[in-house]
Amino acid sequence: MKRPKSPVRWSWAVAGLALALPGCGAEEQPKKVVQAPPVLVAPVEVRRVVDAIEATGQLVAKAEATIAAQVEGQVTGILVEEGDPIELGQILLEIDPRRRELELADADARLAEANAHVAEGRRELGRLERLMKRDAASQSRLDEAQTRLALARSQASGAAARVGLAHRALEDATIRAPFSGLVAKREVSVGEYLGVGLPLFELVVLDPIEIEFTLAEIDSARVALGNQVKLRVAPYPDEHFMAKVTVIAPVIDSATRTLRVKAELSNLDGRLRPGLFAHVDLGVSERSGVVMIPADALVMRASGTFVYRLIEGPRVERVAVRTGMREGEWVEIAAGLSAGDRIVVRGQRELVDGGVVSLRTSDGKPADEPQVAAPTSARMAPGAGR
Repeated sequence: MKRPKSPVRWSWAVAGLALALPGCGAEEQPKKVVQAPPVLVAPVEVRRVVDAIEATGQLVAKAEATIAAQVEGQVTGILVEEGDPIELGQILLEIDPRRRELELADADARLAEANAHVAEGRRELGRLERLMKRDAASQSRLDEAQTRLALARSQASGAAARVGLAHRALEDATIRAPFSGLVAKREVSVGEYLGVGLPLFELVVLDPIEIEFTLAEIDSARVALGNQVKLRVAPYPDEHFMAKVTVIAPVIDSATRTLRVKAELSNLDGRLRPGLFAHVDLGVSERSGVVMIPADALVMRASGTFVYRLIEGPRVERVAVRTGMREGEWVEIAAGLSAGDRIVVRGQRELVDGGVVSLRTSDGKPADEPQVAAPTSARMAPGAGR
């Protein structure tokens, strides 16, 4: 006798058949369509640019010195005051020169005494040498005379050195100007007792005066010795002063990437003072064939600066660039792009290297695809990369 078929098996079979029939069971899921990001592109341009080379700096004294006491003693005379003009070698102050004169006289006397002892020792040695020839003196007495003469000569040398020191002290007791200029500050008063090294005066030279400023690394090749520069200072906003470049640092500062420069200018009337802030104009530089792109095309990240360049597809590739000067809304590309390239200037946010894009016009409408060539390594400038 045959057993009836299980109703459970029939139910699974019917369910499978229902799923297999078209139009039966769950609805089909629609395929997801990925849209290309819309972008606005613009061509790389080659322009002639005029660079205005400008910098800021401050005025500094051409020569500046703090005069200190070289000898100790009491200030017996001050011959100049703050603000006075001075000439090279002019006496500024005296530190008890009379005392130094007496010390020099004492040193001269001691030198004369030492020289007398040398002369006496020389005569005694000569007498004993003559006696030795007649066997009338012993060798020990001769040796003692030679020793006494050597000692006298040594003492005479020491006395001569002390005379030299006394002469130097007398000279140092009279403070003279090491250069022509102005007394910027007086530190002491008459009657004050000074120690060695105590500051006495601050002296400056204001004619000529110097402007010290720095140039960015990119402009470092555009300055040379002898160049004329124009500067302005706040106290005289309507005037321009001309200076000549006299010093260019031999190295670029590695911390600031700047070059230190000094220029010299006349200051006969003394209106320009050290410490004044100044704007420096080094003139203009004209260049042709400069590769320029809209500044909006740049994408800046911690890893560097890059743009998206259009290639066939239409697709985009990421290109690292090195920028130069800016002119309004345009920026120079020193490396990475060349004339004829087309770059994305709007819509970079969703782009990836090698991704497909949808070209649009400035008003957002679809644009005709431009004819672009596939990139080759020959088209990429040195230093560029994806």
